[in-house]
Amino acid sequence: MAEQETKTIIVNAPVEVVFDLWANFENFPHFMENIEAVTKTGDRMSHWVMKGPLGVKLEWDAETTRLEPHTRIAWNSRNTGDITNSGQVTFTPLADGNTSITVTMQWVPPGGLVGVAAGKLFDNPDEKLEQDLRRFKAFAEAASGTRTHEQAR
Repeated sequence: MAEQETKTIIVNAPVEVVFDLWANFENFPHFMENIEAVTKTGDRMSHWVMKGPLGVKLEWDAETTRLEPHTRIAWNSRNTGDITNSGQVTFTPLADGNTSITVTMQWVPPGGLVGVAAGKLFDNPDEKLEQDLRRFKAFAEAASGTRTHEQAR
């Protein structure tokens, strides 16, 4: 049975900067704690490597199914990997020059030894997604030269 999580965060940077940083999937290891590597393998395809507990690596291929500049990115994993997942990220420009990002992810926990490792990684997914988004916010704001009041303290 699929599980789903949705989170929103506001980034103090223009939508063009935020979208471009997110759309370059090879940036993900900079802000997603468990992502070890993302490699573009084709026009809409990428290969993902996630580090799991006890040295277990989880790998999958993903297809970008929707790429609307400065608005939305959606994806589906292919049936050839350790994890089945899909989702979308929407980018909404705000009047103050900031950007609201909403991430919705769905995943199907795998079985076997891989499932045990993935289960530990997806333990408390709400908190993990929130932490990854906070790291993306810091990454994007640093890249765009902006800082939040919290970072300034």
